[in-house]
Amino acid sequence: MLLSRASYYFSYNFLIVFLSSLVFKAFPLHGDERPNFVVILCDDLGYGDISCYGNKIIKTPNIDRLASQGIRFTDYYSPSPVCSPSRVGLLTGRTPNRAGIYDWIPSGTQFHLEEKEFTIPKMLKRAGYATCMSGKWHCNGKFNKKSQPQPGDFGFDHWFATQNNAAPSHRNPKNFVRNGEGVGELEGFSCRIVAEEANRWIENHVIENPDQPFFTFIAFHEPHEPISSPESMISNYPNAQKKGEALYYANVENMDFAVGMIMDCLNRNKVAENTLVIFTSDNGPETLNRYGGAWRSHGSPGDLRGMKLHTHEAGIRVPGVMRWPLQIKAGQVSDEPVNSLDLMPTFANLAAGEIPIDIQLDGTDIVNAFGKDEVIRKRPMFWCYYSALNKSKVALRDGNWKLLASLKSKNDKYLKIRSLNKSNYDLIKTARLVDFELYNIGNDNDESLNLVDKNHDEFKRLSEAMRMMFDEVLKDSKIW
Repeated sequence: MLLSRASYYFSYNFLIVFLSSLVFKAFPLHGDERPNFVVILCDDLGYGDISCYGNKIIKTPNIDRLASQGIRFTDYYSPSPVCSPSRVGLLTGRTPNRAGIYDWIPSGTQFHLEEKEFTIPKMLKRAGYATCMSGKWHCNGKFNKKSQPQPGDFGFDHWFATQNNAAPSHRNPKNFVRNGEGVGELEGFSCRIVAEEANRWIENHVIENPDQPFFTFIAFHEPHEPISSPESMISNYPNAQKKGEALYYANVENMDFAVGMIMDCLNRNKVAENTLVIFTSDNGPETLNRYGGAWRSHGSPGDLRGMKLHTHEAGIRVPGVMRWPLQIKAGQVSDEPVNSLDLMPTFANLAAGEIPIDIQLDGTDIVNAFGKDEVIRKRPMFWCYYSALNKSKVALRDGNWKLLASLKSKNDKYLKIRSLNKSNYDLIKTARLVDFELYNIGNDNDESLNLVDKNHDEFKRLSEAMRMMFDEVLKDSKIW
């Protein structure tokens, strides 16, 4: 059964319906007036890696221009501090545990996004959009195999992808597949190859179907290891003295160049004005030398605490930029907390998409934030990453407040698992939330002042909400 946009919100709260009706009047988008959507997702890009977020070294003029022409969110979050769950969350609008994607997916394994999951491209395709995916997929273990669903099974008309990283590196990759057919070794750097594929598809689509709106999901491999960068850009960083440092900086600059390629394509084809472009990252930056191949991982968390694989801010707070000239005023900076989980309901609003009534979305329509207004959420933002490197495996944010907690078993042992299965489900179900950390993120970005003992009312409220959400998500989680 499908639920219209207005009915969907009514099922939760009359206030949400009322506000959505106001938004609808402000965005009278029907038929060919509906926007195109271009989502650009980077891989392991740190909060402090681009200049409009404070980096003083790396050259990112195209992303900076994108931000100046739209809205830059200071408090934009990914669904997870690691790649596969983050991508699944973005595509489904749901906490990735619900789909059974708890950690990154190794090649050849059983873990995969099930075909029954409702995704943004499925929704938009049903609403009359053309859809394309180019870049890193990482939503299944058995890539391009009939035993598991592939990108085309989730609503992409055209897909050009790798299972995980570009191999053997970003330079001249050999592992891309186009619509089920391997393409062999390609010349160039991954981000430019990915952008070129998306651009060709957009240009052909605009020529052949000028009145049909489109959705393009562009998932760069950069700046994830194994890193390779153009020599011409490496030479831009002569003062980088550490091993691999200039390689990393040039890798981010090259990715920025690819963003410029995409924007040039939209402008050249005269569709940029009514295209909502979203630029973000799947998680925070990799820790230098965390594993043998990470010697080029010089990503910056900015002033945030933690790194990739952490539930503290730097693991999940990422760059977030949106540009849509017809509806988003240029030059805005917003501290409204938003999340990639919010894209599904937001796109449903703007594209007149329909969402099945039985799906529990965790994201919220954030159209209000396009004008720097408050986003009204039914529930706090919530993360549960069982294999986090820091002690806290569970986190939530509500307004300016953030609460974190560790998990302990009945026999008082800290819990850390890769995925939920029949052998550990009862262990997680009976786990206690302990070692709470409470921060006012509004004035404590680096999470240095734990306020558990000083704000009893907030702690009580948020800890009760965390337990309720933990139990509810666990009950709805897929067990392998």
